[in-house]
Parts: sequence; structure tokens; C-alpha cells
Amino acid sequence: MRTDDATVERHETVIIGAGQTGLAVGYHLAKRQQQFVLLDEHARIGDCWRERYDSLRLYTPAKYNGLPGMPFPGKPHHFPRGAEMGDFLETYTTQFQLPVVGGVRVDGVFADGDQYLVTAGERRIRTANVVVATGGQHIPFTPAFADQLDPGIRQIHSNDYRNPSQLLPGDVLVVGASHSGADLALELSAEHRTVLSGPRTGQIPFDIEGRPARVILRGLWFVANHILTVRTPLGRKMRAEVRTHGGPLLRVKAADLAAAGVEWVPEHTAGARDGLPVLESGRVLEVRNVIWCTGFRQDLSWIRLPILDEDGWPMQRDGIVHSQPGIYFNGLIFQSAFASMLVGGAGRDAQRIAKNIASRSKMHRRVTAQAGTPAAEPA
Repeated sequence: MRTDDATVERHETVIIGAGQTGLAVGYHLAKRQQQFVLLDEHARIGDCWRERYDSLRLYTPAKYNGLPGMPFPGKPHHFPRGAEMGDFLETYTTQFQLPVVGGVRVDGVFADGDQYLVTAGERRIRTANVVVATGGQHIPFTPAFADQLDPGIRQIHSNDYRNPSQLLPGDVLVVGASHSGADLALELSAEHRTVLSGPRTGQIPFDIEGRPARVILRGLWFVANHILTVRTPLGRKMRAEVRTHGGPLLRVKAADLAAAGVEWVPEHTAGARDGLPVLESGRVLEVRNVIWCTGFRQDLSWIRLPILDEDGWPMQRDGIVHSQPGIYFNGLIFQSAFASMLVGGAGRDAQRIAKNIASRSKMHRRVTAQAGTPAAEPA
């Protein structure tokens, strides 16, 4: 697609997504005096965190949740709630005067000559660089048989769950036994008989909020940044595992669930029978509520460029798509290291991306000057 319409906006760089990964790129671009704009579908900065379930708490303490140029406020060993993280992102944006435009949902990225066209409804933006910072996987997934459950059963994906007040009186099935599944099963067990369905994926053998964990987490943080990377055989093996399977339990352990009366059935919920969920063993569960903690899927079909590998993931290295100059990603699951998907890991990848963008911009100005054509200033 190519357009010369005078109504098209122009920016040197468009960052899609103003969560921690997009803001980190913005910070480093601003330091390099690059012109850019951040577009986010939420009207308010930080709502990507505020709209999670009310009891959500991060699995890393505040000391590992800062962004470039600003540590997370408060005690270093405090585990922030989602709303606190949202407020931090809002403060961060104000502090560094990052140009965020909220309420803009991008629906297309197209080639436009030697540049790109970003579309959001009727809005069109021409740009030399596009940074996709929408997260690793953000499309809520529920199995196809969910439509076969009785309409009288209340179904809620973890993406839409806020608190127990959303549920009907009666039993609950939580499908998916990774982090969010364990968290929500424990929370719901206080008021409902709760069944947790999903294979056991292990658990870390220490209390992440205990004093000994402070030393352990320091070591794990080093490993996440320097050992588990795409440059090591162990890291590459881990990336494949992380991208396709749930991780071990972190805060809530099997003993916590058992003590709360949660029945953990280590098998998948496989289908529906007479409108009720059925486990792999054939057991039918007579429940009034189903909470789908079945994760998220990646959908990059709106990027109309040949950037995906055979596995459906972008062909990038350190966030840079070398086959499509000017296209970048930040915040992909295990993008360059395990830490890439953690709040505190956003800055390192962002710095590499900003450096590459600045280099492209400098080269463009040099080529333009040699051609004797004044460089066009972005709007």
C-alpha cells in the first residue's frame, strides 16, 4: 500500500503500545533526540495493568520493576499490585514527557514505498520505523467447546475476571493450573467449592516473599538476564519451553491450595457433556461457574508484512527485524532473554532498538544530504 494523501500524519517512529515495553523504547528514543509518537488503545496510561484482576500482585519485587531512568517507588522488597504498576507507568510518562496518544487502536501496518503506513480506523500515519510493543501474547484464548456449556453456567476468562462478586452462587471450575489459575483458585475457595483442572508443572521450592528469597531472587535475576538468553543452548531450549507451556507455581503452592480446600485435578478439561464440563478421565463436573485461565494467543495478522517465521513468531533478533528494515518488537516472550518478558527487562531490549533506529535516522540524513535533497522534517 502506498499513499501520498496530504491528510496522512507523519512521524519518524511510531510505537504501538504504551505499556512498560513501549515506554522504555520511548525513553531511549527521547534520550537520542529522535522524533516519535506512542499509540495505545487504552484511554489512560497504565490501564493495561489496572484492568487485571483486583488481587493481582507482581511476582517480582519493586527493586526489579523499575524502568530506564526511574526505579519503582517504595520499599525494594514490596511486591506491587497491578494498580500500583499502572500508576507507575502514568508517572513515568509524565516525568519524561513521553508523547502518548491514548484511545487509538492500531489495526494495520503496511509497506508504503520505502516507509510504512500505520492505520487506526480512519487515521493513517506514515513512518520510517514501527515498534510493536503490544506484549507477547494478548488475545484471550478459550477452547472451542466452551460454546457447548450450558448458558446458565457463568464463564469468565482470566482477562475479564476482577473479583469473586462476578460469580454465581455455587461451585467453580478453574481451568488452567499455571500462575493465574492457582492464584484465582485460592481466592475463590474462600466463598466457593473450587476445582482446579490442569497438569502440574512444578513449583519453586521457596517462598518468594520470604527473607531468604531476597538472595535467591538476586541470583535468578542474573540468570534471567545473562544465562537464559537466545545466545546460549540452555536459553534457546528454555525459550521453546516457555513459549509453549505454563511455568511452575510461584507465590501460591500446592500445599496452599490443599489447605484452602481446593480440589486440584491434574488433568485437562477436555470437553462438554449435556452442557457440563468434562475432564479427560470422563468425570463430569456440575459447576455454576467456569474461570478460563487458559492463557493468551498471539495474533499479528494486522501486520501486513512478511515477518513471521514458521513457528508464527516474528523473525527478529534483539527486537530488530533485519529482513524488514524499520520494523521492531519489544516485549515478546523470551525476546532476547528470559528477562525480556519481565518489567525490569524491558529497558535493555529497548536500548538496542533505539540505538538501531537512531542509526537508521542518521544514515537517512546522510544519504539525503549527499543527494542534495533537504531532509523532510516529520510532523
